[in-house]
Amino acid sequence: MKLYIITGMSGAGKSLVMRTLEDMGYFCIDNIPPSLIPKFAQLGEGTRSIENVAVTVDIRGAGLLSGLFPAMAELDEIKIPYEIIFLEAKDAVLQKRYQETRRQHPLESGGLKLGEAIIKERKVLEDIKNRANYIIDSSDLLPKQLKQELTTLLFEGKDYEQIIISIVSFGFKYGTPLDCDIVFDVRFIPNPYYNTSMRRLTGKNEIVLNYVLKQKETMDFLEKSIDLLECIIPGYIREGKNQLVIGIGCTGGRHRSVAIAEKMSEIMLGNNHRVITRHRDISNDAKG
Repeated sequence: MKLYIITGMSGAGKSLVMRTLEDMGYFCIDNIPPSLIPKFAQLGEGTRSIENVAVTVDIRGAGLLSGLFPAMAELDEIKIPYEIIFLEAKDAVLQKRYQETRRQHPLESGGLKLGEAIIKERKVLEDIKNRANYIIDSSDLLPKQLKQELTTLLFEGKDYEQIIISIVSFGFKYGTPLDCDIVFDVRFIPNPYYNTSMRRLTGKNEIVLNYVLKQKETMDFLEKSIDLLECIIPGYIREGKNQLVIGIGCTGGRHRSVAIAEKMSEIMLGNNHRVITRHRDISNDAKG
C-alpha cells in the first residue's frame, strides 16, 4: 500500500492535491485525527480495494504536533511506508488568497489577525515541514501547474530537487517584481521593437524568438547566467530555500525578456530542475 500524508499551510493547495490524488484512484480522507492514521493504514493493507491512500492533517485538527509524530512513529514500528507532502506558499500570497475568497483562516477564530494567524501557523508546522519528503511551494503555481508538479514528483520517477525555479519576464517600465531573488537586465540585447514587422508580436513568437536568440550577446548571456545559476542553486537548497525567483527584464516585457525567459526555462528543465515560467507584462501594449 502507498500512503501519503498531506499537510502544510492553510490556503497553500492541500485540497487541490487531495482532489488530484482522488482522480488518480487514491482513497482520500480529509483532516483525519493523526492517531487514526496507523489504524486506517493497517485496515487498508488488509483490503484489496484500498491500495493507495492519502490523508490530510492540518492546523484544523486538534493536537496536530502532539498527534502526528507519535502516529508516524507507530507507522515506522508496524513497517507501513509513508511519505509526507508539505504545501507551502509565501505569506503575502496566502493573505491575498484568503482576502479574495473571503474565507477565515482557521487560527483567526482565536482572535488573531490574518497576518498573525499565518505567522503562528508557519511556526507550528516548522517541525513537520522539516520531516517532509516533498515540499511544494504553490506561490506562483496555477492549479493546472500544481497538478503537473504533483504528477512529476510522484508518478514520473524523476529525481526530486527541493526547490522550484520560477523564471519571470517583466518590463522595467512597469516596475521590478518585488518577489525576485535575482534580476537580470537584458536591455543590452538588440530590441525587436524597432523592427516594425515584430513590434506587435511577443517573444513567444518564433520570429521574435529566433531574432533574439541569434544575437551573440544573447547566447553569451545565457551561457554565463546558466553557469552562475548552476553554481548557486545547490547553496540555496542547502539553506532550505523552497523557491528561487529569477527576474528577466527588458524595457516593456514583451520581446527580449520573454524570449530569453523561454530559452532559459528550456535549458534549466533540460538540466533536470523544477521550473515554472511566467510572463508578467507580455499582454501590455507594445510601446517599447
